[in-house]
Amino acid sequence: MRLVLEWLHDYVRPDLETRELAARLAMTGTEVDRVEHHGVAALEHFVVGRVLEAGRHPDADRLWVCTVDVGDGAPSTIVCGAPNVAAGQTVAVARPGAIMPDGTRLKAAKLRGIRSEGMILAEDEVAIGTEHAGIMVLDGLPGGAEIAPGAPLAQLLPIATEVLELEVTPNRPDCLAVYGVAREVHAATGAPLGPPPWEHDPHPAGDAIAGVRIDVEVGDLCPRFTARAFEDVTIGPSPWWLKARLLAAGQRPINTVVDITNYVMLLTGQPLHAFDLDRVAGAHLVVRRAGDGERMTTLDDVERVLDEDVVLIADDEGPTSIAGVMGGARSEVHDGTTRVLIEAATWDGPNINRTSARLGLRSEASARFEKGLAPEQALEAQAVASRLMTELCGATPLAGTIDAGGAGPAPAVVRLRDARLAALLGAPIARERSAEILGALGFGVAQAADGLDVSVPPFRRTDVTREADVIEEVARIEGFEGLPATVQENRTGRPGQLTAAQRLRRRAEDVLVGRGLREVVGWSFAGEALLDRLRLPAGHRLRAVVRVENPMSEAQAILRPTILGSLLDSAAHNAARGMGDLALFESGAVYNPDGDGPLPAEHHALAAVLRGALQPASWAAGSPPQAGFFAAKALVEAVFGALRVPLAVAPPEDPAAWPFLHPGRAAAVLAGGEPIGFAGEVHPLVVAAWDLGDQPVAAFALDLGRLVARAPETAGYADLTSFPAVRQDLAVVVPDDVPAARVVEIVGAHASSVHVFDVYRGAQLGEGRTSLALHCEFSARDRTLTDEDVAKVREKIVAQLAGIGGELRA
Repeated sequence: MRLVLEWLHDYVRPDLETRELAARLAMTGTEVDRVEHHGVAALEHFVVGRVLEAGRHPDADRLWVCTVDVGDGAPSTIVCGAPNVAAGQTVAVARPGAIMPDGTRLKAAKLRGIRSEGMILAEDEVAIGTEHAGIMVLDGLPGGAEIAPGAPLAQLLPIATEVLELEVTPNRPDCLAVYGVAREVHAATGAPLGPPPWEHDPHPAGDAIAGVRIDVEVGDLCPRFTARAFEDVTIGPSPWWLKARLLAAGQRPINTVVDITNYVMLLTGQPLHAFDLDRVAGAHLVVRRAGDGERMTTLDDVERVLDEDVVLIADDEGPTSIAGVMGGARSEVHDGTTRVLIEAATWDGPNINRTSARLGLRSEASARFEKGLAPEQALEAQAVASRLMTELCGATPLAGTIDAGGAGPAPAVVRLRDARLAALLGAPIARERSAEILGALGFGVAQAADGLDVSVPPFRRTDVTREADVIEEVARIEGFEGLPATVQENRTGRPGQLTAAQRLRRRAEDVLVGRGLREVVGWSFAGEALLDRLRLPAGHRLRAVVRVENPMSEAQAILRPTILGSLLDSAAHNAARGMGDLALFESGAVYNPDGDGPLPAEHHALAAVLRGALQPASWAAGSPPQAGFFAAKALVEAVFGALRVPLAVAPPEDPAAWPFLHPGRAAAVLAGGEPIGFAGEVHPLVVAAWDLGDQPVAAFALDLGRLVARAPETAGYADLTSFPAVRQDLAVVVPDDVPAARVVEIVGAHASSVHVFDVYRGAQLGEGRTSLALHCEFSARDRTLTDEDVAKVREKIVAQLAGIGGELRA
C-alpha cells in the first residue's frame, strides 16, 4: 500500500522525520519497503503568478507570450502553449531551478526566438492530476484570487509529499487504510490521534430508500450489504487536492463519484461501488450466485464467463457487478449520471480470493475483501462517502440506508494475565502500560483481578483471538528490541544445542562456503512449467508432485520436486545482471507425494550450480579453470570428505533418470552403494531454457539427510606409522570402458594411498585403450618396506588388473 504522508498528517502528526517514522513502523510490525518522493522538488522555485499580458507568439500560432508577475520585481516573460491562458489569471508558475516530477531541472530557454523564464503549469506537470490540455487557473481556489504573486505554490496546492510503500501482511487489512495506519502511528509514537473521519454521519436517517429494493440470497457469502442513494449529482473533475492524493496513492483520477469511492476505500479500508441508479433495472439489486456459464462485461470491457462459485450483484435484467471484485459496464457511472446508488458490503474472503484467481482479475477491492473485512466498516465508509458526495458533487441524499445483515458479532473478550505476559516475553510489562498500548490500538480495556479483560475491536476480529495474540500486540508496541536476551534451557537444565545431524549438515554447507560458493535461498513453491523446462517426460518420477490447493499464482502451484530449479532461477537472475561467473549452492527441502502418512515425503537436499570461471583470472596463473563435470565432482568429493563418508561415483544405470543433465557428462553419486544424488553438466537445452548462454553449467544435488545418516558422529583416531612410505608412480593401461574409480579401487586395496595425476590416450596404446598415471604410497606399521616388498605387492596389483583387461605400462 502507498501511504501518502500528507494525507496521514490529517489524523496523526508524529514528531519524527520520514525515515525515522518508517523505522518505527517497521519495528512495530508494519514493514516499510521504501520511501518515495511524489511530486516536485526545489519548492522555492514553484510560486503563484498573475498573468499581466498574454499575446500571440509572432512565429508560432499555438504559442502565447505572457508577461507574468511572480513577485520578485520585474515581471517575467513566459512562453506558454495552453489555449486557456489569459490576462488577469492567477496561475501556477515553475521558475528556472524547479525540479519537475520526472527529475528534470527547469532552465530558461528560447522558444522560437523568445526567451522563456519558466513555465505556467498544467496539473499533470506537478503530479496532482492527469489533464494537460490547459493550465491551472487558481482564482477558484479558496484564497486563490487574493494571494499575492510570488507566494509559495505549496500554500495552495499539494505539489509534493513523501510516500511510504508499506508491505502489509495478510492478517492486517486494517493497515490497508490511511486511518488504520494512523492508529498504528499513534500507538507506536504517542502522537495524538484525530477523530475518525466517519465520526459524524450527515446522511438522513431511515432504514429504507424510496423506490429501491435490495435482496441478499447468499447471506453466508455476503454478511452485510448497505446502500445509499443520491440525486441531483453533478459529475465532473475532482478538485486538485483529491486528485493529488489519489495519484500519490497510485490511483488514477476519473471523475468525482468514482474518485470519491476510491478515496473512501483508501481512507477507511472499505471498498465501495457506485451504480448509476437510472441504469439499475427495476431499481432492484439481488445478491446471488452466478449461473454456470453466465456472462457479463466488467468495467475493463472484458466479457467474463462465470460459474456458480462466483457471487453477483444483479438487477432485473441480469448481472451488474462481480461481488467484491469489479463492477459491470452496464450500470457504471458516466458523465450524464444524475442519480447514484452507493454500495458498501462485506464479502466472504475465501470466496473473493477464489473468484479473483479463477477469473485472473485482481483489484484494490478484491485485495482487501480476500483478507477479511469487518461488517462494521461498511457504514463507516458510507458516512464518509455521504459527506463527500454532498460537498463535491452537490448531491442531495435520499433519506434512508438499506442495511441487510447488520453489524457483526459482539466483541470477543480475552483475559490478559500479567503472569502469562511475563512468562511469554521473559520480562514483565506494567499493567498500566499494557492498558495504554491496547487502548491506543483501539482495544477496549477493563481491569481484572489478575490482569486485563481486553475487548477485541471489529477490525481486528479475525486476527486477535487468544491471549498470546494480545500479548504480541503489547510486545510489538513496547518494542521487542527492549526485551532482555535470554537463553532458553531444556528440561535437563542445559542450554539448547544443535543435534549431531544439524552439525553435520552445517559442516557440509561450510565446506561449500570455504570453496567460494555463495548460498541462495529459493522458493519451496514452483510452477508446473518447471517440469517441462527440466525436460521431464510423461511418467517421470519427478512429475509426481505435491500440488498446492490454494496457490497464490501459477508460478507457486506445486512444491518443488528438485532443488535444481530454484538454483537455476537464481543463476539466471544473476546472469541477466551481468554476473557471468557463478558458484551458487542451496540447502533446503524438496517434496514428493509418496509419504508414509497423510503428509508428503520431504527430504533435505544440498545442491550447487557452477558457470564460467571457477576463480578470478590472474597474470601468474593464466586462464582460470572453467565450470564442468569435474568441478562439480570435486565439490561432491569435498562434501563427502568433510563428513568422512566414502564416495563412489558411477555412470547412471538409467540415463533417462536425469533428462536435465548432459547424457555423456553425468554420474550417479553413491554412498554405501546406494545412489543419493548426481553430479554433471546441465543439458544444453535446459541451459537455454533458463537463458544462461552458451557456457557449460555444472551442477550436483545430494540427499543430504541420507548422506548425514551415513556419517560417523565422531571421528575415529588412526595411528600414524613412524616408518617412511615408499612412493612409486605407476602407469596402468586399461580398456576405455573401465572406470578410473575401478582401477583406483584395485590399487588402493594394496597401497596406503593412491590418486590419478594424468590420463593419456594415443596411437601407441592401441584403439580403445587409456593410460592412467597413478601416484602410490606403500607403507607398513612395523617396518620400512624394501623394494622387494613393494615388488611383491605390485605383482598382486598387476594380477588383479589383468582381470579387468589392464596391464602395467611403466
